[in-house]
Amino acid sequence: MNMSAWKRAGVALTATAVVVGVAGCQDGEGKAADAPKTQSLGDVTKVIQAAYQKTSEAKAAKVKMTMSMEGAGADSGTAELTGVQGWDPSVMDITMKGSMLSAAGAGAGTGGEVPEQVRMIMLDNVMYMDMGAKQAAEMDGKRWMKLDLMAAADAAGDKALQKQMTGGLESMNQDPAQQLALLLDSPNLKHVGAEKVNGMETQHYKGTLTVEQMLKAGDSSKLLPKEDYDKLLANVKKAGLKGYDTEVWVNEDGYPARMDIGMKMAEGSMQMRADYSDYGTKAAVQAPPAEDTLDLFQMLKELGEGLKQG
Repeated sequence: MNMSAWKRAGVALTATAVVVGVAGCQDGEGKAADAPKTQSLGDVTKVIQAAYQKTSEAKAAKVKMTMSMEGAGADSGTAELTGVQGWDPSVMDITMKGSMLSAAGAGAGTGGEVPEQVRMIMLDNVMYMDMGAKQAAEMDGKRWMKLDLMAAADAAGDKALQKQMTGGLESMNQDPAQQLALLLDSPNLKHVGAEKVNGMETQHYKGTLTVEQMLKAGDSSKLLPKEDYDKLLANVKKAGLKGYDTEVWVNEDGYPARMDIGMKMAEGSMQMRADYSDYGTKAAVQAPPAEDTLDLFQMLKELGEGLKQG
């Protein structure tokens, strides 16, 4: 495969990782959509706790996510992701399109081409991206590019780099249950009212948090293991967030039908909307056949060794 093909493949996979990375209650038998017009804080908390428990236990759902970023330099733009998402274990099979892909590719500074639409699979801490038939023609007929970030981090031998790479991988799959746990820590969590979402009767809730409030939030969010919760907060602070707004629409079955997340960052803002359906669906995510896959990290490693010998 020629160098230009390698270059485009690497840029496309990097762009996808950028977008996706930004990118993500035992009382659950009650029907949230039958709630009264106004609810006390205690009632609201019970509904969100119930939604958290049901979402955690569902482990997977179908998702349609839209994302937009403003004022964030080369990464500004929009993206739409559709597919299936699992959070126990963390897996994903989505198709992505939108201007944010090309913007992320431009931000990589390599001038490579990025497909207008890509399919991305995440499984066992490995990302795979379908480069398409055209790209496959320049990649020895193999259309899937593989990036094993854990292997790359281990090979780096740099503890700080390892932590950065694996931390980014952990944050790629936005867990709706974690977002509900964060919402419970909002000091102004409230019930907005009844609304229809995608034809479903739902109850709308919202809350906001500053970064400082999030860092002090450990006491009320015991739904997550402390280690996981601390990691989530650390990643948020590292991103330079100034504010974090969350809205959720809980359907009659007690699941989030929609979640809106707004983030105000040092360099701009991001809005993300996720519409969920088919909770508990089997996330039968499979890795592409090995014979159709090129390992980006391994190939770059071999290329480097070849250059040294030359």
